[in-house]
Amino acid sequence: MTVEAILETLPEYAKDLRLNWSALVNATELNENQKWGSFVAAAYGARSPQLLAAVEAEAATYLAPVVINAAKGAAAIMGMNNIYYRFHHLSTNEKYATMPARLRMNIMRTHGADNTDFELWALVVSAINGCGKCVSSHEKVLLEKGVTEEMILAGVRIAAVVSATAAALDALQPA
Repeated sequence: MTVEAILETLPEYAKDLRLNWSALVNATELNENQKWGSFVAAAYGARSPQLLAAVEAEAATYLAPVVINAAKGAAAIMGMNNIYYRFHHLSTNEKYATMPARLRMNIMRTHGADNTDFELWALVVSAINGCGKCVSSHEKVLLEKGVTEEMILAGVRIAAVVSATAAALDALQPA
């Protein structure tokens, strides 16, 4: 099923999601790798197999397979890191911040995509997962690399709409 076909299954009360998808697909703040990688990472992070399959199929017309895998790799690693670092943020025990994470993160060196794009996709998934520590860390790196606030918000808008679409699809599933 295509993204368009999935969006057509949404009820009238979710019309804004369909309209926002259209606006995001046509937005110009991000290059194609950044934009479509953000869609892939967000769909993976939103945990919707149906939406991920449709987004990945559409993204394949814009992205090389290595970039799609890197975007999914960013989502996978942030699924782990967001839990770990959100725990750091929520805990009042300061000792945890001094202890090594001991979590493998090899994908950060081996993803094969542009490093700045990978950072953006990590931020996109961190926004979905609500990890303030990771959002702040990745935003700082992106700004240092010359990414603008407008570009960052474009990625976050993708995260918001993809996540909301996944939630709407989930809510429509029979009990």
